Amino acid sequence: MRLWFVLGILFLGTAVVGIVVPLLPTTPLVLVAAACFARSSPRTYRWLLESEQFGPIIKSWEANRCIPRRAKTIALSMIILFGGSSVLFFVPMGWPKFAALALLTYGAWYVWHIPTCIE
Repeated sequence: MRLWFVLGILFLGTAVVGIVVPLLPTTPLVLVAAACFARSSPRTYRWLLESEQFGPIIKSWEANRCIPRRAKTIALSMIILFGGSSVLFFVPMGWPKFAALALLTYGAWYVWHIPTCIE
């Protein structure tokens, strides 16, 4: 029980950092944090569900296994803009650049294939 709670705190903290730091995927981290809190702390899970920032995302995921169009658009934009520029300007040539590009491509493909909530 405590392990799930600690993991939930870590994932939620990382998600909050992801709001301002490019390439940290806020929505998936919030969903993982919610799953951890659902297993460890009903009170914290309820607080997260009632949050204006994260509650709608969690409810949509739990009800329909989808993410809002806005979240998907922001995620894909950040992957392309910041991920692409990072690979272009900061990742060394050779296998590191190839690996980084492959990871970004997989991340974008995965986000693209998550169903979009019908609003």
